[in-house]
Amino acid sequence: MSIYAVRAEGLSKQYRLGETASGYETLREKLAEGFRRLRRLDWSRDERETIWALRDVSFEVPVGRTLGIIGRNGAGKTTLLKILSRVAVPTEGQAEIRGRVGSLLEVGTGFHPELTGRENIYLNGAILGMKRAEIDRKFDEIVAFSEVEDFIDTPVKRYSSGMYLRLAFSVAAHLEPEVLLVDEVLAVGDADFQRKCLGKMSDVAEEGRTVFFVSHNMGAILHLTEETIVLDQGRIVMRAPTPEAVDFYMTSGLSQSGERRWEPDEVPASAGPFRPVALRVLDENGEVMPRVPSDLDFWVEFEYEVSEPIRDLRVGIYLSTSRGEPIFTSFDLDNRQRYETHRVRPAGRQRSRARIPGNMLNEGRYVLGVNASVYRIRSYFTEEHAMTFEVDGASAPGNQWPERRRGPLRPALDWELLESADA
Repeated sequence: MSIYAVRAEGLSKQYRLGETASGYETLREKLAEGFRRLRRLDWSRDERETIWALRDVSFEVPVGRTLGIIGRNGAGKTTLLKILSRVAVPTEGQAEIRGRVGSLLEVGTGFHPELTGRENIYLNGAILGMKRAEIDRKFDEIVAFSEVEDFIDTPVKRYSSGMYLRLAFSVAAHLEPEVLLVDEVLAVGDADFQRKCLGKMSDVAEEGRTVFFVSHNMGAILHLTEETIVLDQGRIVMRAPTPEAVDFYMTSGLSQSGERRWEPDEVPASAGPFRPVALRVLDENGEVMPRVPSDLDFWVEFEYEVSEPIRDLRVGIYLSTSRGEPIFTSFDLDNRQRYETHRVRPAGRQRSRARIPGNMLNEGRYVLGVNASVYRIRSYFTEEHAMTFEVDGASAPGNQWPERRRGPLRPALDWELLESADA
């Protein structure tokens, strides 16, 4: 029987809706909250307005295993890591962890803003139970990896978010915890740093340490993890080898193939004044088509509503394979002239539609995502796995050879056959 690093039994976590996270409350705060409830006649709130972020989650993870955790936003991924790292206390159930736990759940987790980068490295090491000599041995390597040498004696409250991330990840990865918990914070860094972090995580896994990795990047999940848990509405719906789990996640639980409609309760309040309505794959006649002949043009249409004018809003789509490998991203204002014409998006119901040319995609299943944002200012709404559709390769170029060709693209290239000049 293999030795486990982490074992969870019946983990559940309940939150009250509208409750803000806080530390220990004073008597004054408790009395004030009681009077507020009395005025609202809302004594039954505890029973009515609650949500289970995790529900009856049980699993064992052997020592040295790299485990992926995937699921939609709100599925319970971060809550699970917070419980395992002892940041949150479960409402029900228990978790047993063997060894030191290093966690990177958000930028600067565990850092004291008034302390310098140097002091925070030693503080984190002490929290992990390391002796000063152990931290001294790793110190130069941590600082070199983080690339913040010039600011190591500056209070971290003056760091940019990128500098926070570099040092926080470097500390978590280099102080040799037996169990490393990593949430989707790597998305904050630039592309070079993300690659560097992923490489380091791969090294950590090869050293025989146990890694929990939460990410929406299916490519990273496939590359780094051996096995993956799929969470949905706080429950484990699948645990399988990573390729199988990713296939399940990307192609199941999505809206009906060919069209996706958003109900009002599916859209977070933070998306306002933008509200997604529907995403569709359409033929030339405007009819929904869940299965697209590979040689025909088709349209991807995103319908949405804007309750007040938004300046510089761009609406776009992500296209990826069923395993999450990105194919392209495109926005409705990529054309500079169209951008100048539509700088202000008026209030009202609108549609953005893109034509996908025939003889471009290979046969298979594809995933569409959507994004509405103002570049580098605000993201109103993002859903990377909104719906699926299929491409039928019966009419694809080269169909006289019934073979499954490699890659997501199968273009009809313009070839010429020429006589050799020496013939």
